[in-house]
Amino acid sequence: MAQQDSGQQVAEEQENTSEFLDDTVDAEAREQAHRERGTARPITVVGNPVLHRRCQDVTEFDDELAKLVDDMFASQRAAEGVGLAANQIGVDLRVFVYDCQDDEGVRHVGAICNPVIEDVPAERRVLDDSNEGCLSVPTAYAELARPDYAVCRGQDLQGKPVAVAGTGYFARCLQHETDHLDGYLYIDRLSKRERKAALRQMEEGTPRYETVPND
Repeated sequence: MAQQDSGQQVAEEQENTSEFLDDTVDAEAREQAHRERGTARPITVVGNPVLHRRCQDVTEFDDELAKLVDDMFASQRAAEGVGLAANQIGVDLRVFVYDCQDDEGVRHVGAICNPVIEDVPAERRVLDDSNEGCLSVPTAYAELARPDYAVCRGQDLQGKPVAVAGTGYFARCLQHETDHLDGYLYIDRLSKRERKAALRQMEEGTPRYETVPND
């Protein structure tokens, strides 16, 4: 029921607010176009300094940014991810991409620059404690409570103000990627014991994609 209520809320806000993106239109074609123009890059992992500081704001909305986003989509697909922040391929810029389904199986594809997650009012705050993983903490997973509804505001690749709303798994993705650009990994939100367990999983596993070695 909570998921259905949240879904209704998303629909109402998108209908009433013109700046909200409909990131479901031509999702497959748009993702494929980005990916085919791009080149996959290796993924940075926990311990790399670029992952542990706030990224620089995007101020130039140009061909270089467009190329970066293409490479990010290619890298995301190569690593079999559903979201990727620029610092996960070593770039110190506040932009992330996503190709993620919500809990109703609807596919969302897009890119957001300079993202900010809105605070969820207490009366709407429903926590989802599902498992969470991260390409920058490969092979590790842990339960992490996050709001099951999120609104992410930022700018598109032309610098225009935009917003995206999501529920369930997609809401988790929006929050997770924005955290990256603020210098936080999901394991930073865990208890010390849970964080150690996640890092142990990472040490014992083998990533299925290329990573950047830490010095």
